Amino acid sequence: MKKILHSSLFTLHFLAFCCLAAMTASAQQQLGQRPRVKSPIVNPDGTVTFNFYDPSAQAVSVSGDFDEIRSQRLDMTKQENGVWTVTTRPLEPELYSYSFTVDGQRIVDPANSYVNRDINTLSNIFIVTKSADDKGHVYSVQDVPHGTLSRVWYDSPTLGQQRRMTVYLPPQYDGKKRFPVMYLLHGWGGDETAWADLGRTSQIMDNLIAAGRCVPMIVVMPNGNPTCNAAPGWWHEGMYVPDGNAFNYRKAKATMEESFMDIVTFIDTHYKTIAKRSGRAVTGLSMGGGHTFGIARLYPETFHYYGLQSAATQMALSGWPNTQQQNHETAYDTQMARLFGSKPKLFWIAIGKEDFLLQQNTQLRQYLDEKGYTYEYYENDGGHIWRNWRIYLTMFAQKIFKD
Repeated sequence: MKKILHSSLFTLHFLAFCCLAAMTASAQQQLGQRPRVKSPIVNPDGTVTFNFYDPSAQAVSVSGDFDEIRSQRLDMTKQENGVWTVTTRPLEPELYSYSFTVDGQRIVDPANSYVNRDINTLSNIFIVTKSADDKGHVYSVQDVPHGTLSRVWYDSPTLGQQRRMTVYLPPQYDGKKRFPVMYLLHGWGGDETAWADLGRTSQIMDNLIAAGRCVPMIVVMPNGNPTCNAAPGWWHEGMYVPDGNAFNYRKAKATMEESFMDIVTFIDTHYKTIAKRSGRAVTGLSMGGGHTFGIARLYPETFHYYGLQSAATQMALSGWPNTQQQNHETAYDTQMARLFGSKPKLFWIAIGKEDFLLQQNTQLRQYLDEKGYTYEYYENDGGHIWRNWRIYLTMFAQKIFKD
């Protein structure tokens, strides 16, 4: 009886083994039949090849910021092995974003694990670089000393909140020597992660400092939304869908500009900073440029360096001078007179020729010219895009704290 039982068990085990082997062989055969897809491929001549595997798809395209002004769409061609492919023209050194559209559905590239979030849009990224002197090199991680990037919570008595910001400490930071601080502000829909993720702040600063092109400095990237404590998913409101307008229906206790000194106070008391005007700079893009403009007018003797990047200069903190509101115009004139009377070391304006905020910045420059106020101006190609803001950050960082 035992021999029969043992024989039956052996037969069952053998059959199970054979079945498993057959399934494994079948799976391996199917795996072998599926092409190994690599995407994107940056070719030696600067062209970039995108590949996507889906034999059943009817139409596939790739869209990316391959143009300086607007997104471009390239239709992909299906190969016999089910891989869709397309190759771009030669691209200039830069960090690029892209996504696929498969039968009308936008998706990220499954072969590329490098993904950024801009408000609620996910996009893949890649970098083209040809030499140590180009932008792609500055935006890439190089074999240089690296700074420390931290997410830091601080108390804002003015807003009545615990809030989060991102802090970059240069490689030279040892808790003993004091460093100047650049406050770097994001735009509408952004948060305290935007400049680090989309703007490549730590890579830019690491590389500029290593090359001796800028002074080692602390960089503070706060959350500029006074009704939100932190980036989506990182505070008590949970995993809501970010749309740039989250919780704007709430009335904040104060504006970003009015609460800004809470951030400065925290940084000066928790880090080794040069806690005086000569050791402070503030700059920002779009909405953050508007915040920078407001901060300059509220605290004209607190910062020595100001950078307006594609700035929303007519954002209301007292507002733009309005002929129907004489008190606003008077307050604005008074603020500007105090600011430029304090002789800031740098008031810098940068914007693209195709930026929709160009007219606002032109009006600001006309006002400054009429008053005889000193400023620097930089205008380049392109619009309201991260490609320009990374350029502006790279330029501004090299202008400050060198006196």
